[in-house]
Order: sequence, then structure tokens, then C-alpha cells
Amino acid sequence: MDMPRCSQCSEGDLVPLSDFGSQGAPIHYKAWVCTNMQCGFNIKIRNGDVHVNEPITDGASYTARVR
Repeated sequence: MDMPRCSQCSEGDLVPLSDFGSQGAPIHYKAWVCTNMQCGFNIKIRNGDVHVNEPITDGASYTARVR
């Protein structure tokens, strides 16, 4: 499957990321992120709004929510 080329750096590809909603339902293609780590271009959907180039973190400081 060919992924679209990043229009910001023209070196990386944009890959889709998925997540789960607050009720546990899957949300497919919630974000698209450039595979070129030096570029960092990203598009995310949150609460129906589109956010471009938000800071990317590695998730190391994430604490799992206890249910």
C-alpha cells in the first residue's frame, strides 16, 4: 500500500494512526504523521477540529488510566 508523500519535507511518507474514543470505540485515521523524524509534520483530529503540527512526544511520560 502506497502512502502519500509528505508535502512539507517531500522525503517522508504520511502514515495514518488510529486511537480509541472515550467510550472505547475505535477511531480510524485520527492522525497522519510524517515518517521523517526531522520533519515532524502531523495532522490530528480532536473533537471535530483539525490540528496541524502539534508537538510530538514519545509517550514515555504517559501514565495509564486505571479503570
